[in-house]
Amino acid sequence: MSMAGSVPLVGKSQLRQLEQSRRSQRSAARKSSRVLNAVEAPPAPTRTPASTGAVKHPMTMTEKILARHSNNQKVAPGENIWTNVDKLMTHDVCGPPTFGIFQREFGMNAEVWDNEKIILIPDHYIFTEDPRANRNVDFLREMAHRYRIKYFYDIQNRADFHANPDYKGVCHVALAQEGHTKPGEVLFGTDSHTCNAGAFGQFATGIGNTDAGFIVGTGKLLIKVPPTMRFVLEGEMPPYLLAKDLILQIIGEISVAGGTYKAMEFTGSAISNMSMEERMTICNMVVEAGGKNGVCPPDQVTFDYVDQRSSEPYEPVLSDDNASYVEEYRFDVSKIEPLVAAPHSPDNRKTAHECSSTKIDRVYIGSCTGGKTEDFQRAAQLMHKAGGQVKVPTFLVPATQKVWADVYTLPVAGCEGRTAAEIFETAGCVAPAAPSCAACLGGPKDTFARLNEPQICVSTTNRNFPGRMGHKDGQVYLASPYTAAASALAGTVADPRNYL
Repeated sequence: MSMAGSVPLVGKSQLRQLEQSRRSQRSAARKSSRVLNAVEAPPAPTRTPASTGAVKHPMTMTEKILARHSNNQKVAPGENIWTNVDKLMTHDVCGPPTFGIFQREFGMNAEVWDNEKIILIPDHYIFTEDPRANRNVDFLREMAHRYRIKYFYDIQNRADFHANPDYKGVCHVALAQEGHTKPGEVLFGTDSHTCNAGAFGQFATGIGNTDAGFIVGTGKLLIKVPPTMRFVLEGEMPPYLLAKDLILQIIGEISVAGGTYKAMEFTGSAISNMSMEERMTICNMVVEAGGKNGVCPPDQVTFDYVDQRSSEPYEPVLSDDNASYVEEYRFDVSKIEPLVAAPHSPDNRKTAHECSSTKIDRVYIGSCTGGKTEDFQRAAQLMHKAGGQVKVPTFLVPATQKVWADVYTLPVAGCEGRTAAEIFETAGCVAPAAPSCAACLGGPKDTFARLNEPQICVSTTNRNFPGRMGHKDGQVYLASPYTAAASALAGTVADPRNYL
C-alpha cells in the first residue's frame, strides 16, 4: 500500500544488504562486550546509523509501520493515530458479534469496507455436537455469502474434515500458510494471539469485537502507538532447546504484566537463525507478557516463506539503528535450560529438571503455539531417539490440514525415513485428531482431549490459567515439544536432555 506522506521504504535487496551489515556490526560488538547468561536491562547502547544513512526521525519497526499506515512522516509512543488496515481476521467465536455490531452501527444495507481484506477462519469450537457452537459457523457462512467475502475457510462436514477442502484449522497458522501475513503490513484479529504474525515483520495484534466491527465498515482503527521493548537473543541454540523455551524465559523474566501495551521486538543471531515457525512461536506468546504486539526483523528467511505463498507485493521495514527503546534485554541462549511454566501462570518459570518429580496424567501437543509441522517433527525426533512407549495418554492436534498431512507424509530428519505419525503410533500416542484449537481453550465438554477431570497435563499450548483447558482444578505445565515428548515417555515432567 503506497500512501502520501509515508516514511521512506527499504527495498528487499537493500534490506538484505542492511542485514548483512548489521550482522557484521553485531559480530564485532559481541567480541568486545559482555554477554549475559540471564538478562540485563541497561540503557540502550549507542549504535551506529543504518547503512542507508542518517535518519532525521529514527523509529522502530512498529513505529515505521504505523507511521506509513497513518499517512505520517513519523509517530512516537503515546500518540493516538488513525491507522489504515491491510487485513482483518475473525473466527467462529468472535465473528458473529463482529458482524452483529457492524450491522447495528452501519445499518443492515451497508457494505463491508473490502471483501478481499476480511478473512474468516472457523477454528475454535468446530468438532463438537454443541448446537450453539455449530450455529456460530453457520452464521459465519451466512455473512460470507451476504458480503461476498473472498477468504472464508468453510467447514460443513464435521464428520470428515478431509471432505472440506476449504477448511484450514487454527487461524494464526492458517493465516501464514495461506499467504496472508506479510512484512510491513497491519493485521488486526479478534483473537489475542494474532500477535503470532509479527514473526513476519508486520504489526499484528488482537482486538475486541467492537473495534473489529468498526474496521469491517471503515478499514481504519484508532490506536495508541506503543513504546518498544527490545530483546536481543544471541548465541547458538543448544540441541535440546526450542523457541518455546526462549519465550518462557522472557515471560518469566519480565512477568505477565511486563510488556503491557508495549511492542516486543526480537532480534539477534538466535532469531535470524530460526525458521519462520519458530519465530511464530516467539511472537505468539508476547500477549502472555501483556504485549501489544511482537515483531521480528524480516530477512531472506521471511521473504522466501512469503514469496512461496503469495505473489502480492509487500514493503518491509527495519528499525533504525538509533531508534529509541524503553527497555533492552540481552540473553545468551546457549546458557538457557529447558523450561516449563508451572500452574497457574505463564510467568511461573521453572526448569524442567526442577519439576521432574511431578507426576502427570496426560500430554497435549497442539495449538497455534505448539501444533505446527516443526513442533510435531521435534516431538517425533525425541520419541524416535528415546524409543519405548509413552506412559500417559498423549494427545496430538495438528494446527491445520496441511500440518496434519505433514505429520503423515513428511519423513522426520534423522529417523530412518519414518514419518511423525509412524513414530507416534509406535510410541503409543493417541492418533492425531482433526485440526482445530481443540482443548487449548477448553471448549464444549465433548471437545477432543479437554480436561474434564482435575488432571495434570504437560502441554505445548500458551496459557495455563485455572480452567483454561477445561476443568477449573486442572493443572497445566506449558512446555516445548521436546519437553512434552520427554514428559510423555517419563510419566512425569521431564528434561528432554535425558532423551536427546
